[in-house]
Amino acid sequence: MACHLSSTCLVFSILLLLLLSFSSLPCQAQLSSNFYDDTCPNALSTIRSAIRKAVSRERRMAASLIRLHFHDCFVQGCDGSILLDDTPSMTGEKFARNNNQSVRGFQVIDDAKAQVESICPGIVSCADIVAVAARDASVAVGGPSWRVKLGRRDSTSASRSLANANLPSFTDSLESLISLFDRKGLSARDMVVLSGSHTIGQARCLTFRGRIYNNASDIDAGFASTRRRKCPANNGDGNLAPLDLVTPNSFDNNYFKNLIQKKGLLQSDQVLFRGGSTDRIVNDYSRSSSVFSSDFASAMVKMGDIDPLTGSQGEIRRLCNVLR
Repeated sequence: MACHLSSTCLVFSILLLLLLSFSSLPCQAQLSSNFYDDTCPNALSTIRSAIRKAVSRERRMAASLIRLHFHDCFVQGCDGSILLDDTPSMTGEKFARNNNQSVRGFQVIDDAKAQVESICPGIVSCADIVAVAARDASVAVGGPSWRVKLGRRDSTSASRSLANANLPSFTDSLESLISLFDRKGLSARDMVVLSGSHTIGQARCLTFRGRIYNNASDIDAGFASTRRRKCPANNGDGNLAPLDLVTPNSFDNNYFKNLIQKKGLLQSDQVLFRGGSTDRIVNDYSRSSSVFSSDFASAMVKMGDIDPLTGSQGEIRRLCNVLR
């Protein structure tokens, strides 16, 4: 029987139009912790083994891999863009102001990628390997674990200008840090707890020289004096010092205890506890390592959700430093 716009036919027509309109929208796949269960079931164990070996060889590498994930996600999202080498047509992120001679761990990611490629070629993205490596690095030094959501794809571009604009600096004020993290959908509490990754790792003399020589009221005099021994006023830019003097190779909450004692190595560390709005959060984490660990894991998952490429977006690189 022909349809003459009866109420039934009208509803059917509306539903059909809605269906057609939805089918024309781009598919936005969701990240999932079991994304590779069918396509590459041994991917996570392979990455974990590579990261454990790297951290066993050099304890500092754990901090570097966590930082690599952070510096990737804050520029164009968690898309592996930080791994790309410069080309004649693209100026990448490796030599951006806050990456140059600072961000490291590229070879570890390349090695993990090569091992994954040998068992599942063209399946697992470099962006996902960076995210998994950060979690495995944390666990390797006694830090928390978390379920890494997977399914990111790799970017086909990188941007030094965006890296310069979006990555925090060791001289940033508290207000600048809060604003920068807010633009990425992260709260002030997220910012403080993620800064707690400085409980491991080291910093170059160049980044803390101004703080230990300025005779400011927010730095412990004995701490500054100790740091001057390996950071001369006029040279030694590359000399390293642990961000946490007490337990520099263990993931714990001593970083926050240091801040309360005015022993934050970087200016961007100490501003978290200097009479401002984040003092209470620092106190919380200094009192409870379990709260710090739990909140850190949650914030890392949240950070990993920053603007991922999914579905048909981007690509899956065969080599992490070059486009496919």
